[in-house]
Amino acid sequence: MDSFENLASGAPPIRVAIIEDQCDIREGLKTLLSGARGYSITSAWRNMEQALDGIVNEVPDILLVDVGLPGMSGTEGLRVLKERYPKLRALMLTVYADDDRIFSAICAGASGYLLKSTPPARLLESLQEVMAGGAPMSPTVASRVLALFREHRPFKHAPCGLSPHEARLVALIADGHNLKTAATELGVCRATIAWHMQNIYEKLQVHSKSEAVAKALRCGLLH
Repeated sequence: MDSFENLASGAPPIRVAIIEDQCDIREGLKTLLSGARGYSITSAWRNMEQALDGIVNEVPDILLVDVGLPGMSGTEGLRVLKERYPKLRALMLTVYADDDRIFSAICAGASGYLLKSTPPARLLESLQEVMAGGAPMSPTVASRVLALFREHRPFKHAPCGLSPHEARLVALIADGHNLKTAATELGVCRATIAWHMQNIYEKLQVHSKSEAVAKALRCGLLH
């Protein structure tokens, strides 16, 4: 889609807010978007804590979010923002292309995932794609997402309200894995496994790994 199409059609500009801790990148994004027809900047914050406080004044159409922020990470903050504003769109803009961060961002509700090496014209096009309901990704990221999908979809339907990824994790715990070895098996970090386990506890209404396994057995997840 042409980056000028929304202006030519008479549509209002796309309102973008930026969350980026590096001043030069933040200012560069502000300059790019302020100078491009069809876009406007609502806010530019240097950390997620500022964004969580400031966004109440004006919720943008799209957030451009850095993943590796000081304090609360971009992914952690996005999870909070999506709970408060379910329709909020977010495009991750980061230097990281590892499976753990990509998977966590998508699970948190990111609408797309771009590397900071993305050319300015492509970034503008990606904002248009997000507004149109698309999910733009850098080529390297897209290939990793496809690989993750192929590697981690053992369950078509997960009982007990668990996601397929959570169901696989419970199965690993039942097989004797701890958080560290489960993280190695799934190719993610231990913190991600701990976060998934907390979600599992909440969904199953249990308080320990043994209770989670017992509940999963009653649901028919394990045999």
